[in-house]
Amino acid sequence: MSENPTVLWSRPEDARAGTPLLVVFHGYGADEADLFSLAGQLPGEFTVAAVRAPLPAGAGFAWFPLRSDLGYAVSSVTAAAAGVEQWLEAVRGAHSSVSLLGFSQGMALATTLLRHRPARYAAVVGLSGFVVDAENDSYFDDDAVAQCRPEIFWGRDQADPVIPQAAIEATNSWMHAHVKLTKVLYSGIMHGINAQEIAHVSEFLQYKVLDAR
Repeated sequence: MSENPTVLWSRPEDARAGTPLLVVFHGYGADEADLFSLAGQLPGEFTVAAVRAPLPAGAGFAWFPLRSDLGYAVSSVTAAAAGVEQWLEAVRGAHSSVSLLGFSQGMALATTLLRHRPARYAAVVGLSGFVVDAENDSYFDDDAVAQCRPEIFWGRDQADPVIPQAAIEATNSWMHAHVKLTKVLYSGIMHGINAQEIAHVSEFLQYKVLDAR
């Protein structure tokens, strides 16, 4: 990813200073516009930045190849995270805090960023996604995560037909061992998001980020 990825901002540049930042990562095959409408349903204090992934995938983009793809390697995940981090470090100073929200593969990216420098993020929201197998890659500092116990919201449908059960089980185990977890199950959303879930996300961000200042 370049230092200047395509980003949709909820505020003009001259109105962002001092606001808490929420960086949003879309899922595989989508783009930065996919989740941007959520900005209006979240606490208005946040500046929302929806980022486009770097790799073409179908009609949209991907953060890294699917695990079933021959091009997949954990290094492809860390490369995507490092690219986002480079951009993020350039904008972080304007904001009072940084939180992350990712859907599906975007949740994998958000949690990878957290696992690199956990103290740098106020909270993470993961929707219908998973955490990647670190495969002993040094980019992942899970010991530091366990020490920080960062706040994570994880929402999903048990009937999600997209995320493999093995990935769900691995994610559940990792979460319970490393973070302060708010986990909510929703029926009928399959691999998606509904109004109830976004209301819960809004409450989580209000309580864990805004009220914690």
